[in-house]
Amino acid sequence: MIEISRVGESDLAELLPLLRGYCDFYEVSPSDEQLLALSRALIADPHREGVQLLARNEGEAVGFATIYWSWATTIASRIGVMNDLFVTSASRGTGAAEQLILACVAECGSHGAAELTWQTAPDNERAQRVYDRVGAKRSQWVDYSLSVRP
Repeated sequence: MIEISRVGESDLAELLPLLRGYCDFYEVSPSDEQLLALSRALIADPHREGVQLLARNEGEAVGFATIYWSWATTIASRIGVMNDLFVTSASRGTGAAEQLILACVAECGSHGAAELTWQTAPDNERAQRVYDRVGAKRSQWVDYSLSVRP
């Protein structure tokens, strides 16, 4: 049975390996200190910043999701941006990803957000099948970014 809860300070030791697994998947390498600082910022101000959710299967941490609060002018409403969704390879197919997404939707509803949005890599077909199963609508937007760090 998958249980979903908000991440608190006492969960960080279990969360960190999941954060690292997510970063490894995307071939990026922020430090453990940076990852924990991000989580602590969310724990400190979930109403303004966002929340992280932890999935456990029989007590073992198997996945997480992160929602950041934002706004969308196109719908003139607050939204939740699910910037991260990760489930360990051993727990994929157990329903943990779907449960995390549904918990994110519930968090958005509680926060007054009209929509939950997210992105995935174009070649992440397994994740796309999960998103299709939960009834998500595929977007046709093309993403860009600019670094603000020297």
